[in-house]
Amino acid sequence: MTARQMNFIRGEDGETMNWNDKLSNAVKSVAPSGIRKFFDIAAKMHDVISLGVGEPDFVTPWPIRESCVYGLERGYTSYTANRGMLKLREEIARHYNEKFNVSYDVDTEILVTVGVSEALDIALRAILNPGDEVLIPEPCYVSYQACTSLANGVPVSVPAKIENEFRITPEELEPFVTAKTKAILIGYPNNPTGAIMERDDLLKIADFAEAHDLIVISDEIYGDLTYGSVHECFAALPKMRDRTILLNGFSKAYAMTGWRIGYALGNPDVIAAMTKIHQYTILCAPITAQMAAVEALKRGEKYMLKMVADYDRRRCLIYDGFKTLGLNSFEPRGAFYIFPNISSSGLTSEQFAEKLIQAEHVALVPGTAFGKSGAGHVRCSYATSVDKISEALNRIEHFLKNHR
Repeated sequence: MTARQMNFIRGEDGETMNWNDKLSNAVKSVAPSGIRKFFDIAAKMHDVISLGVGEPDFVTPWPIRESCVYGLERGYTSYTANRGMLKLREEIARHYNEKFNVSYDVDTEILVTVGVSEALDIALRAILNPGDEVLIPEPCYVSYQACTSLANGVPVSVPAKIENEFRITPEELEPFVTAKTKAILIGYPNNPTGAIMERDDLLKIADFAEAHDLIVISDEIYGDLTYGSVHECFAALPKMRDRTILLNGFSKAYAMTGWRIGYALGNPDVIAAMTKIHQYTILCAPITAQMAAVEALKRGEKYMLKMVADYDRRRCLIYDGFKTLGLNSFEPRGAFYIFPNISSSGLTSEQFAEKLIQAEHVALVPGTAFGKSGAGHVRCSYATSVDKISEALNRIEHFLKNHR
């Protein structure tokens, strides 16, 4: 039998195509998400406490849900403009003008997307030519490198150091710059580490981007979730508005993950290019989700602040708990994650996560799911109740006694 013949499997209806040979090389080169494995294991178990899901355990506040119900009752079930409802774009523009003193034109500089995930994807597809390189500080969100590769770009991982609380510096970025470097992709507050960047940190990155004429893609989905500090909008920094593609959305701050509503802000040319992709692949974000987002920006802040205060209490609990267990971590100051070092257990990140879920039914994510720089760490989400966090810490303590 020839090699070609072996690529086919005989079925009842004749020869069946070997689809693996037909798939895109770009898709085949991207590994599955390192997070899903542990969720799949947890789904088959009882009594699992999950510290793995990056999702608020709160229900979307009722006034936001009610706006959707009202819209459905009134028959709002149509398409919207490709760029999103004008009311929503106006609210987004107002929000950034009032909060960060940075203005965006509602007609040309704002695009409403299906979650920040779509915004990230089409931003990269809009700017990258084959071989263009994107600097990506890591540990980082799992989609950054994959989406860059799928857009025919080259993700260039730049390790951030725990000694600097995983804040990236120009000195760390500089050795990775080449003639093909086109952009830097940053996400602060950071998933998975909970790190933030202060204004002085970001100003240095801004100078670096200007010196090398780089586009900055700034993922600020966790911007409202900060503790003891104020989030700095990258586009609001001097001379950065026109250089930045700013990504944000409603999933985390307003407990609206399932609504899938996000947006991108930027120069009219890049927003037009992103809109072109959006037109042909998505058309528009769901109208009901857009109406809910309008309500969130108009009247949702008090609910958001209440959730942030609750996250802060949980943050303190889990941070103190890991310190007591001897699993050292810097204190997270944003998002709802902590990134403890588990090297003292004698296990790798993957071994720790696998053995913990099997032995104690606690699910978390190995740090290596977020890049090689995450080795020796695990990501734990504290977007769950105080009781569950306390019980998870008790189970981890029991686990450590048996594995150290």
